Amino acid sequence: MMMREMMLTREVFVDEKGIALVIVLWITMLLIVITFAFSARVRTEVFSTIAFKERLENKYLAEAGLQWAMMEIIYRNVNKNIPAQNEGLEASPVDGTFRAVKMDDGYFRIGIADESGKININLLTAASGIILNNLLVNLGVEKNQADTIVNSILDWKDGDDLHRLQGAENDYYMSLPKPYKCKDANFDNLEELLLVKGMTRDILYGTEEKPGLMQHLTVYTSTAQININSAKPDVLKAIPRMTDEMIQTVIHYRLSDHAKKDGSGLQSMLSADFANISSYVTTADSSVYAVEAIGYQNAKNGNYALKAVLVAEGADRCRIVFYQSPANIEMPKNDAIPKHLD
Repeated sequence: MMMREMMLTREVFVDEKGIALVIVLWITMLLIVITFAFSARVRTEVFSTIAFKERLENKYLAEAGLQWAMMEIIYRNVNKNIPAQNEGLEASPVDGTFRAVKMDDGYFRIGIADESGKININLLTAASGIILNNLLVNLGVEKNQADTIVNSILDWKDGDDLHRLQGAENDYYMSLPKPYKCKDANFDNLEELLLVKGMTRDILYGTEEKPGLMQHLTVYTSTAQININSAKPDVLKAIPRMTDEMIQTVIHYRLSDHAKKDGSGLQSMLSADFANISSYVTTADSSVYAVEAIGYQNAKNGNYALKAVLVAEGADRCRIVFYQSPANIEMPKNDAIPKHLD
């Protein structure tokens, strides 16, 4: 009897040891899972903090680029049309070409473009609309759709209810699934073009295969003529009677070290050809500049970009009329750093 009781007690003890072992294993596994989850969370937080820190530093580098651009614009306006006396003090080009600047903790790239080299959609007329039409076709838009866009832009900003051939007024816009009225006033910004008949996001912003129209447009200048000293090749090519040879002359002049940058030298180089395009173009700079700035520490590890439009006022200040941060700007492929910006 006693032997039987001892055996039963031993079996119970063995069962309890087995249960205890299972419990210990489950607790150990639970602790491992909790530790792993905590470790993964900490790791995520660390990487998030590092990414936030790098993004913030890149943003400050881009902001430094904007301040640098302001300084260059002020310097350019103060010394406009005055030949530089010392090497490295020339007024920087304003055709949108990117330049890189090295700082202690990273780099920034800036591109400054005189807005007068763009097409002002608020000053577009039936006569000057041919430039925008040609530009759209050159960017890959079908001619019929290009006609629709140009005529609809003219209808959008005029004050009447009469629509042009292929244009649109209230009757068209109010018939859409989500109706709205034709503005019959100037554009406040370029994004407003998406409301215009015929315009699409791909045409305005571009795709991986085709560049966008937006980079060639403005609403800030006071002249409808195109400044060929700062216009991009796509805009130059869209000007009626502007030949490839003339475009090459313009680009060559920009890259040269001519003392006069007021356009008089360019007019002389184009000679009689300038008369053929004179109704569409000018060589006078404006006081409105578009700035693109990209801040980065390592080009392969991300960057921060911003856009702004600045108006130079007097000899010592710039006023910001447009600011976008962050902005979608493709990193330029050229890694060269001009010596005078080092």
